[in-house]
Amino acid sequence: MTAALVVSNLTINAPGLRLVHGASFAIEPGESLTILGETGSGKSLLSQAIMGTLPHGLTADGEITIDDVSTRAASVDRRRLWGRVLALLPQEPWLALDPTMRSVDQVAEGFLDGRRRLARLRSLDDLRALGLQGSEHHYPFRLSGGMAQRVAIAATMAGGAPILIVDEPTKGLDAALRDDVVALLKTVVASGRTLLTITHDVAVARALGGQLAIMLEGEIVEQGSMEAVLQAPRHDYTRKLLAAEPKAWPARTSAAAGRTILAGKGLAKRYGDRTLFERLDITVRAGERLAVAGPSGSGKTTVGDILLGLTAPSEGVVERAADLLPIRLQKLYQDPVAAFPPRVTLRQAFADLIARHRMGQSELERMMPRLRLNERLLDRRPDQVSGGELQRFALVRLLLVQPAFIFADEPTSRLDLISQKETIDLLVEESTKHGCALLLVTHDAAIASNIVSGLPITLGQELDEAVAT
Repeated sequence: MTAALVVSNLTINAPGLRLVHGASFAIEPGESLTILGETGSGKSLLSQAIMGTLPHGLTADGEITIDDVSTRAASVDRRRLWGRVLALLPQEPWLALDPTMRSVDQVAEGFLDGRRRLARLRSLDDLRALGLQGSEHHYPFRLSGGMAQRVAIAATMAGGAPILIVDEPTKGLDAALRDDVVALLKTVVASGRTLLTITHDVAVARALGGQLAIMLEGEIVEQGSMEAVLQAPRHDYTRKLLAAEPKAWPARTSAAAGRTILAGKGLAKRYGDRTLFERLDITVRAGERLAVAGPSGSGKTTVGDILLGLTAPSEGVVERAADLLPIRLQKLYQDPVAAFPPRVTLRQAFADLIARHRMGQSELERMMPRLRLNERLLDRRPDQVSGGELQRFALVRLLLVQPAFIFADEPTSRLDLISQKETIDLLVEESTKHGCALLLVTHDAAIASNIVSGLPITLGQELDEAVAT
């Protein structure tokens, strides 16, 4: 059988630096290849090079063959295939969705047969199949991160392209929705289409089956059938990756709780005739570590935003310690692209923060190596680093101001297992050292149970409306 997609000796370069080293693989029609590896290893760059959408300043070399037609990696000829032959789900749904279009219109635009009414009906069916009934006519700003991810998935699949590239398709989704998306992707393969999946989630890779490639520092270090690689890994990095699953992390001691930092009393949030939650009481004390649990779209982000004063409650009040300056109440955003100025380098963004608050440079220099963030990354804009690298930079920037309260909204959603543990270790270590309170949102029950003591604050079943900042 002729392979639908062949990548031969693909290299990706930045000025003076090679980011991807001679990657090669082939995927046949009706087959799946998953690329698993740490954040910043070049996984997303591979997908962008195949599509022809590498960020400005990066160059690609090598050969890409689609349905027996070969082009140089740097060629723009593949753009005529977009949507019809080749489709990409990018890692950041906030950047993929048009902020001026409703969900149903975003999906309908992808159908290529030209029949507008039929396209809308099919779009409604696709969105409801992904659990988005009631949100079909919402703009992106009214969607939670998990909802936006599912809208982007539906839009990517709408054109029926025979080759589908999905970058972190289950990021920000709870376990039930993650399983639904995996089942949907498996039907894509069963229908004879070709699937290239990029993920840091070993459970997702295992469920998809097919072929697996392990990527480290821009190089594919191991490749084979999913079963062979996961059951008998040959490379040391693969073995470390599999050993770093959160359920194997050592237990943490609970920090002693101090004075009350924040207290929400009788909180409720409604949008129109929809209620996210009501009669919610929550008290956060210095040094305390709490978690908020619930399905995607149930209002977890909204609870934290209300406590921080970013969103007003429909009912109830929030009392904050009177002596705390606003800067000491901080949020780790689920989508880190929302937290950085897009047109300046990370170095400039950090320099502005350090100058504004009269900090020293030493803390930045101390924390970056802890998270394996190379100093050269500071000279790039936010769109020129991986989502996982940007997520770790967001944590470093937040910790520099030594907050009294951190609302961490899915702080490891873009990270591989090894980077997850390093990030959580630093977050807990620094918050404990400074007596900082932590309120965590995560869909990973093992991470939540490792960080907090006691049961999480659990919100209700998924509702149709949510707001995510």
